Amino acid sequence: MSTEPDHLAQGSEQRPASARDIALEAWSELHGGIDPRTSFWVRNWVLISHGCARPLVRLGISPNTVTALGVIATALALCLTILGDWWALLAAFVILLAALLDGIDGAIAAQTGTASRWGRINDAVADRFSDVMLVGILVVVGAPAWLGATIAVLTLILEITRATAQAVGMTGPGAVTVWERPSRVILAVIAAACSTLWWKADIGFAHALATAIALIGVVLAAVGTIQLGIAVRRQTRGLG
Repeated sequence: MSTEPDHLAQGSEQRPASARDIALEAWSELHGGIDPRTSFWVRNWVLISHGCARPLVRLGISPNTVTALGVIATALALCLTILGDWWALLAAFVILLAALLDGIDGAIAAQTGTASRWGRINDAVADRFSDVMLVGILVVVGAPAWLGATIAVLTLILEITRATAQAVGMTGPGAVTVWERPSRVILAVIAAACSTLWWKADIGFAHALATAIALIGVVLAAVGTIQLGIAVRRQTRGLG
């Protein structure tokens, strides 16, 4: 039997949630109930996004504005990669900035209570534009266009499948596959950063290296599409 006074016990039970817990719960609610605490990387990415969002909230910047800035940043990264030389290395950092903005817009929406269906639509459309431009970066650094097109098509198939399943009643993302936004960003960052070294070192098989990176993208995109297809089939089977 506890010897703790009743009023202290009640106080501990009613302790308000910390800003950290609120941020994680908000992200979970926006992502179909997935608990970000189960992943070291996701948990800390969410916390970093919310930390960066706080000053923007104080400035009154809206989630949709940040979403648009993310697309613009990805387009800038593509343009920098086209310039070649050391610009491609700068492009790698801009890609990471764009990815961070992609997390900050949701954090702002959560902190200001302005999350909406329209905002989710804007975010999804912006992500698809960014996905295509990330594939474009792979092609610019030397990957064959047909491989880039294959990655783009598989990515769109994956996301269309997810969106259609959610429209007919599936809750959440269906499955967290090996080809989610972080994987797409990481591949583009590696390609942009490495291309600078290839061009500076005048490596003769630079196109072969770019092709190898793109092939990895094709494999991940194919596996991710299969993963999601299986999950969607299982979760929508009883929806009628």
